[in-house]
Amino acid sequence: MVAMGRALMMEPKLLLLDEPSAGLSPALQDEVFIQCKKINSEGIAILMVEQNARRCLQVTDRAYVLDQGRNAYTGTGRELLADPNVIKLYLGTLAKMTGG
Repeated sequence: MVAMGRALMMEPKLLLLDEPSAGLSPALQDEVFIQCKKINSEGIAILMVEQNARRCLQVTDRAYVLDQGRNAYTGTGRELLADPNVIKLYLGTLAKMTGG
């Protein structure tokens, strides 16, 4: 969280984030994603690598799902959350039952 604040002080046009939710409590993880959406709405592009695919897809405009280093799926976060293959392979059957 401190690293994100420091990066934003430089007034970037693009913010690169490597697993911003790693090591945080669930409440703080939610806050990171909420703030990412807010930062993006203020005109800062964000490139994020994140293991928490379900949560990340909920806030993304464009997403790329990598499988063994190759692009397996591309689309909006909403499209990928609804894609049966993405659900089966990366999000689990619970995601299908809960709608993402």
